[in-house]
Amino acid sequence: MHVSNSLNAAAAAPITFDAFMAVDIRIGTVVSAEPFPEARAPSIKLVIDFGSAIGQKKSSARLTEHYTPETLVGRQVAGVVNFPPRQIGKFMSEVLTVGFADEAGAVVLFKPDIPVPNGSRLF
Repeated sequence: MHVSNSLNAAAAAPITFDAFMAVDIRIGTVVSAEPFPEARAPSIKLVIDFGSAIGQKKSSARLTEHYTPETLVGRQVAGVVNFPPRQIGKFMSEVLTVGFADEAGAVVLFKPDIPVPNGSRLF
């Protein structure tokens, strides 16, 4: 399993293309964002619109190093939409928002260079 965000971490073990395709990563637009001070680590609660096929989903993400709720609304983000929901405190997170670690380990969100339709799948 690949669990390290370290820049020096070795690559994860090889997987099949079918295993990759089983992870459903889609683009959505953040429609609301608010601080989540009750979380163990500073986080932000998001509501993300993934288009008509998936709809709006909630996510809790540790984004406070580089983002504020105000800077996230209207931004396109990527998220894994087919993981089971996860209870985080009193909040049910339905989507894993995707990002990369910067040099200090803080999350930097993934987004396309050009806007794409909500619900577009990563391939």
